Amino acid sequence: MKLLLATRNAGKLREFHQLLAEFPVELVTLDAVPGAVEVEETGDTFESNARLKATGYARQAGCWTIAEDSGLVVDALGGAPGVHSARYSGVHGDDDANNRKLIQELQGVSGRSARYVAAIVLARADGTVVAVAQGVCEGSIVDEPRGKGGFGYDPHFVAIGETRTNAELDPREKHAISHRGQGLRTFLPLLRAQLGLQSESG
Repeated sequence: MKLLLATRNAGKLREFHQLLAEFPVELVTLDAVPGAVEVEETGDTFESNARLKATGYARQAGCWTIAEDSGLVVDALGGAPGVHSARYSGVHGDDDANNRKLIQELQGVSGRSARYVAAIVLARADGTVVAVAQGVCEGSIVDEPRGKGGFGYDPHFVAIGETRTNAELDPREKHAISHRGQGLRTFLPLLRAQLGLQSESG
């Protein structure tokens, strides 16, 4: 059974492959969908964008599809960068530029509470949404980037209970606390149920 991962973000693809490694399906990417047309992320919430992508790409690919939308929410910035996290600097996917803008916007600000949020959506081949899950990782922002792992804002994000940034954690440690890891732990039983697969204990 094929399951499309509807993202071109290399970091997200890497994490999804790691988190779904033991799942009994064939994971495919958008590169396997000839002529796939980019789905516009016009929603004002992470869930609405994930729904748009799941529905749009499922119909194009004609197979079950997982789509995810996620980002960083900073309280002192009124929730920014939020759904614009990937293009906060004006250039989509430029992590360095996005991080520079984030730290510039926080200059002189003492309150650094923030959270990563992920919404994960499953759609059938006809585009019908059949499962939705969300994960949240609370933390704070530090000025100096630390670590070489992860992607996005990870070098500046320290989760509650941690002294290291997400970029300093190894993949297993990050998955245990990350928004995407938490969201997938809620999502996987829903996915198994929809695909008619036995649970690991079954």
